[in-house]
Amino acid sequence: MNELTISLNPKAITPLYQQIYAYIKEEIRKGTIPSGEKLPSTRALCRYLDVSRSTVELAYEQLLSEGYIESQPYRGYFVSDIEGLYQFSGRSGAEAKQETRPEKKFRYDFTPNGVDLKSFPYNAWRKLSRECLSDDRAELFRLGCPQGEYGLRNAISSYLYQARGVNCTPDQVVVGAGNDYLLMLLCAVLGSGHRAALENPTYRQAYRIFQNLSYEVCTVDMDGKGMRVDELKDSGADIAFVMPSHQYPLGTVMPIRRRLELLKWAEEEEGRYIIEDDYDSEFRYKGKPIPALQGYDGSGKVIYIGTFSKSIAPAIRMSYMVLPEPVCRMYKERCGFISSTVSKVDQLILQKFMEEGYYERHLNKTRALYRSRHDMLLSAVKEMIPDVRISGENAGVHLLLHFRDGRSEKELIQRAAEKGVKVYGLSEYYVDGKEKEGETVILLGYANMNEENIREAVKLLGEAWKIKV
Repeated sequence: MNELTISLNPKAITPLYQQIYAYIKEEIRKGTIPSGEKLPSTRALCRYLDVSRSTVELAYEQLLSEGYIESQPYRGYFVSDIEGLYQFSGRSGAEAKQETRPEKKFRYDFTPNGVDLKSFPYNAWRKLSRECLSDDRAELFRLGCPQGEYGLRNAISSYLYQARGVNCTPDQVVVGAGNDYLLMLLCAVLGSGHRAALENPTYRQAYRIFQNLSYEVCTVDMDGKGMRVDELKDSGADIAFVMPSHQYPLGTVMPIRRRLELLKWAEEEEGRYIIEDDYDSEFRYKGKPIPALQGYDGSGKVIYIGTFSKSIAPAIRMSYMVLPEPVCRMYKERCGFISSTVSKVDQLILQKFMEEGYYERHLNKTRALYRSRHDMLLSAVKEMIPDVRISGENAGVHLLLHFRDGRSEKELIQRAAEKGVKVYGLSEYYVDGKEKEGETVILLGYANMNEENIREAVKLLGEAWKIKV
């Protein structure tokens, strides 16, 4: 081959050598330039393309390093023999994107996982960030304690005792990048051979994590008080994953009698544990916060998990786990060598955020904001969709609407979508994916919608779900 028909664009952002490299690579991948074909010499190609020889040499060096071409002494450059090894896709990334079906956009989205990011304490966070980085502190950029920095763990243990009634020392706290990571770490600590029971419906992410880590997983039905302990006993599980202060997605609060029954189940056999996921206990709008189950535990059976994703922002990626003393020793023996997954700088910022009172003030502000939206959603639903039963109110950031008129979940979601409103069905939280017989349940989250939008969206739902006689 004496020449290549390469069209170069000198005004493009991409350097000329990259344009030459990309053209030749694509021609080789498509098979237009076959294996064994000799490429033009760098001298000949630079004259033909009217570019410097070093530009062509850079392109050839990149192709050479990636193995697309080979250099033979005194003979020149030849295309490598890669035919038949793997069939490259003929579509470019842009073409693949064009074929992807665009996701439907909604005017209003009642996602139950929303967080109001407009209320994020930007000024306070910015101020603390500057303070943390104002001095030349080299230790901030060294590898920190695997459990998380002691100062933050101390702030978390103090907060948990005051706000949630959790009894722990900083040495029992493990900080990690999100609940998913902490659950995976916990599975490594406890080891294999366990059978985990989750409520049904449940937090599907936890179910998937246990399942993918080769745990035996089962579900236990709920009644109005939470996970049924009699069915838990029959399940053969030795780990119970529960959300006693505000079950997701049903919003059930586990009463003291059921909590004590659960603790008794854990005490009956060695090696049984309860994992308490306290994901949004900060948001309760009626009465005092429900104390954590861990506070009643006197036998080291409850593993407590909490997060700042709901109370501050998901992108903070900061969660914490409180381990009973025996499990804490297991953690240090089996997983104490695993490095922390959270930046020391971010940990220090959050530590100051808690110690200097910013976190408490932010919670009070956010709680008042969510309560106002909660009240607006309640009143709007009662006014515009009067024929439904409401549950899950007075806590969290979502409500449940119960329909008993025979319409399916799919129909209700579709009708809402036609009005530009996205709602969510309860069936996706059941492991078997089945709707509750005799009624259809729709979830409406309100954290990321202001009051005006909530009222307008509910009005549209009222129109969408109105039964025509």
